Amino acid sequence: MKFLVDAQLPRRFCQWLRESGHDAVHTLDLALGNGTPDSEIIRIADTEERIVVTKDDDFVQSFLLKNQPKRLMLVATGNIGNAELSQLILQVLPEIIKAFEKARYIEINYRAVVIHE
Repeated sequence: MKFLVDAQLPRRFCQWLRESGHDAVHTLDLALGNGTPDSEIIRIADTEERIVVTKDDDFVQSFLLKNQPKRLMLVATGNIGNAELSQLILQVLPEIIKAFEKARYIEINYRAVVIHE
């Protein structure tokens, strides 16, 4: 799968995804870096068929109201350390990948992977 990781998440998130065999870029890899507007993040993700990975509720609102981006993964853990986040993501990554076979929007929290249909 292909992912575009938003600014609120560490660049290491991409490394975790890549180590699991996925294609991942961070907003820091884009021309405007973490200053890239949400609309441009959405355009890039949709054009390159990437899943936007974010903690930002603005993307959720855009998804629900405008159907943009095409696919979205919300990390709803609040403030969390990188080690704990890494452990959580790697633990549920197979479930995330399986969920995206059918769903377009999923949410990850401390207890579950929530599939929004």
